[in-house]
Amino acid sequence: MRISGNCRLVIAILVVAALLVTLAGCGKKAEDEPDKVLKVGYFPNLTHAQALVGFSDGTFQKALGEEIKIKEYTFNAGPSEIEALLAGEIDIGYIGPVPAINGFVKSRGELSIIAGASDAGAVLVARPGAGIKSVKDLDGKRVAIPQLGNTQDISLRYLLDRENLQDSSKGGTVNIIPVANPDILTLIVKGELDAALVPEPWGSIIVKQAGAEVVLDAGEVWRDGKYTTALVIASNKALREQPGLVKKWLEAHVELTERINHDQEGGKAAINNQIEKLTREKIPEDVLDSAFERLVITYDPETDSIKEFGKLSFDYGYLKEQPDLTNLVNTDLLNQVLQAKGLPPVQ
Repeated sequence: MRISGNCRLVIAILVVAALLVTLAGCGKKAEDEPDKVLKVGYFPNLTHAQALVGFSDGTFQKALGEEIKIKEYTFNAGPSEIEALLAGEIDIGYIGPVPAINGFVKSRGELSIIAGASDAGAVLVARPGAGIKSVKDLDGKRVAIPQLGNTQDISLRYLLDRENLQDSSKGGTVNIIPVANPDILTLIVKGELDAALVPEPWGSIIVKQAGAEVVLDAGEVWRDGKYTTALVIASNKALREQPGLVKKWLEAHVELTERINHDQEGGKAAINNQIEKLTREKIPEDVLDSAFERLVITYDPETDSIKEFGKLSFDYGYLKEQPDLTNLVNTDLLNQVLQAKGLPPVQ
């Protein structure tokens, strides 16, 4: 059977049309692809307990569904995580309050705190023989914090203020030294540091391995322990474009918080499994037990403490002006999740 020239033309047109439809479909799929991915950052730290457990046992993947790809990123410092969030490299992050405040100010409001993760969990320890029994005794001493401008640094300066003490860089008598947590242990053992304000589990590790003494326990450092140590943040872009995924993440976050609090032994085992996966080392069980006693796992962001951290960051020169944090905390999605679970809302 012969096909006429006109028929061949019609067939060619139909083939091209079908090809264009196929390509258009591919283009739409490519456009939709970002909605199928959620990028999340966190630290291999005990204070990021929900992230550790949720990635360890698959809770987050189950909550989001198999059609959603979760990209997991780990960080060792708040500023680098904030940079990643503002650059669009992650959508959600677990982080300390001070980096969250700094990122909010730097970006002029392009991120939001959407939940809490942990409270307290920091201790002031002193090397044996340093003669430090109280904050007053830090006069003339060398005191370490993990990073200038971080949560422990702000807390230490607040404690010193109450005793009319100041950092030596401001003309005072206390030498505040930023040192990475593992190095703090080494320097205390060598006698090159007198004290340190550190997050857990480093407080418990230093007590066990260096024979250090606890000067202030977690509930004594500030606000009777009712201050946030780790939070959940999200880019405003993610909140605008993927609110459903963010809400599902918060559903899992609340579920994990309750599960860890109801089954601490199971929670600690999952946390340690994930830490070993990320760092190739487990936290000794006695250290983990001690550290967990000083930590409160929560989804409440402790908004009042965030405001105070903002004020203190300005007072101590880490922010150029008093920050307006009015829109920093956005718990709308969290409270929707809590209401659906029959739990009381947070402020």
